[in-house]
Amino acid sequence: MSLREQLTDAQKDAMRAKDKPRLGTLRLALSAIKQVEVDERRELSDDDIIAIITKMIKQRRDSISQYEAAGRQELADAEAGEITVLQDFLPKQLSSDEVAALIDQAISETGANGPADMGKVMGWLKPKLQGRAEMGPISGQVKAKLSA
Repeated sequence: MSLREQLTDAQKDAMRAKDKPRLGTLRLALSAIKQVEVDERRELSDDDIIAIITKMIKQRRDSISQYEAAGRQELADAEAGEITVLQDFLPKQLSSDEVAALIDQAISETGANGPADMGKVMGWLKPKLQGRAEMGPISGQVKAKLSA
């Protein structure tokens, strides 16, 4: 079953259960997917959909920090709930050991030997980690390894 079908089925289940917060989040995700399909005039793969969901989660994390800074905890909690719903459709997250092993593999396979080669390493890692780990902290780990 494709990821799009899983999202659609989950939307139907949320409608039946009258779970408005989950339903709203799923509708937003499906709408974002449909918008990209219309803009690019193509059917999206599961990897494309994972990239969209990952972007949505990142946007919500940014919103949470802004809401908390403004003292709007109820809005931050709503965003956190949306993140929880969206994460259900991402692949299993990698452990820190698995990420470290992939970083080492990327450095050896790209022949990187300094901070100037960070782009090569990140380019190698991104498709393998998409939706399975947050890229921000990984970028810091790569930079630390290349600087050492």
